[in-house]
Amino acid sequence: MRREFFISLYLFCFKVMFNFFKRKPLQDKTVFVASFGGNIEATLNQLNQMVDNHTTIVLTNENNRNRFVETSNQTVLNFEASRLKDFITSIYHLATARYVFVDNYYGFLAVTEFDTKVKCVQLWHAAGAIKKFGLEDLTNETRTDKALGRFKQVYNRFDYVTVGSDRMIDIFQDSFDLPEERFIKTGIPRTDFFFDDIKKQETQQILRSNFPLIKDKKVILYAPTYRDDELNNGTLKINLDKMYQHFKHDYILFLRLHPAVNHSFENKYPGFIYNVSNYADINHLLIGTDILITDYSSIPFEFSLLNRPMIFYAYDFDDYMEKRGLWKDYYTRVPGPVVETTDEIIEVIKEKSFQLERVKPFAEEWNKYSHGESSAQLIQTIYELEVEVETEKIREHV
Repeated sequence: MRREFFISLYLFCFKVMFNFFKRKPLQDKTVFVASFGGNIEATLNQLNQMVDNHTTIVLTNENNRNRFVETSNQTVLNFEASRLKDFITSIYHLATARYVFVDNYYGFLAVTEFDTKVKCVQLWHAAGAIKKFGLEDLTNETRTDKALGRFKQVYNRFDYVTVGSDRMIDIFQDSFDLPEERFIKTGIPRTDFFFDDIKKQETQQILRSNFPLIKDKKVILYAPTYRDDELNNGTLKINLDKMYQHFKHDYILFLRLHPAVNHSFENKYPGFIYNVSNYADINHLLIGTDILITDYSSIPFEFSLLNRPMIFYAYDFDDYMEKRGLWKDYYTRVPGPVVETTDEIIEVIKEKSFQLERVKPFAEEWNKYSHGESSAQLIQTIYELEVEVETEKIREHV
């Protein structure tokens, strides 16, 4: 009850300020609200290339602020209530912009009734989904009717939702309760990176500079999904002693951890284990990764574009399925072996039983509309530009 009261109070204050600023004329500017950054960054860069002297405002948090550079046409603001001046200025920009891009669920959208001329675009932060979210999230059973009503108000604020596949349209329709005409098949902006050979080579060189052992050893990346109980019990479920014992000569191990786990992690094996939890761009890490170990994360959807092996370490499958919910057919959907112990991980790597033949079909299914020009196609569509993007793949998939 207390949490609901403070949420209602926050939204009431937000609505008052938004409606006050909404009295001012709309301006030809774009506001980006970024929690994760990847899709926002790709879309923003493309917008700056295709539209001259367009004013852009980036609303983000302290962790993402360094990803965005201020220029004469671009302002970056800390979109947190604790930073009152930036926060109020952010609301002003939201109320007066013609275009709004978001990459996550934002509760404030429940009370921002945009002008009919405004376009609100949900970029989301994942190319696919393994775990349930939105209206399908099992934790909704403990929420109030008022909270669920607020969720629907937020989802209904999306005029467009970008997707990379037809499968994702089906999932979004269940999760957001939106009609099919709200979805645009432009592909996922941040996947453009995986089709750019020059950028991939540059990234590989940077990684080798930061981690010289990559030149001589292969890289295993362990990137587990965050669990709710990790706030109180931030421990890793993979046996690092065994991983070190078996792979110290031929591999190095990257760890991409949630902050709750990262905070308490102590590295016993420097030179073998590298904690890359604070590395800004996960796509760059994927370029240097030879084997991915994950569980219910969305990382495999992008990583599959590299056609490299994956292992799915679902040590708590039944518990996670019961508490959070997973989309059906997990064992047959994921493009690699599902294991439950560190010993099984070791066995798969040593025997190279990665089921690699499943990766390419998985990539084609979930990245159907992502062909390296997703950002350009998105900008063309939203800003209704009369620009010919000379990419045959785009013309085929519009």
